Amino acid sequence: MNVFRTKSIEQSIRDTDDPDTKLRKELSALDLTVFGVGVIIGAGIFVLTGTVAATNSGPALALSFMIAALACGLAGLCYAEFASTVPVAGSAYTFSYATLGELVAWTIGWDLVLEFTIGSAALAAGFSGYFQTVLEIIGVELPTQISSASW
Repeated sequence: MNVFRTKSIEQSIRDTDDPDTKLRKELSALDLTVFGVGVIIGAGIFVLTGTVAATNSGPALALSFMIAALACGLAGLCYAEFASTVPVAGSAYTFSYATLGELVAWTIGWDLVLEFTIGSAALAAGFSGYFQTVLEIIGVELPTQISSASW
């Protein structure tokens, strides 16, 4: 077994030519509404991290934003290059499998699982803050032991 084997671009295209696996436009108005609500709630993560950055960081915050913008721009250029080379719907896993091999793709796949796990934890923390605010508005106060991470 060769862990550095790659999947050819032709094989990737053949795998996506199956009519049962083609991407179809099947989103309803309800699907789009739920997607929009999810995006709004997800955007709350950025509000939460912005609040933490504003209260705990110094003047290097602007510099860190510039570095992050540069990294995001370069990542976008990399994805554009991969998408033009491997013309299939995919992600970092698909692109790395076609270019770097199965072991790297496997590692990136698990990195994506870790990324989604951390993202969902941050989303849960932000959503719990919204939920506590709603409970406070209606007059329900939760004990500190279950409503705060600090003991």
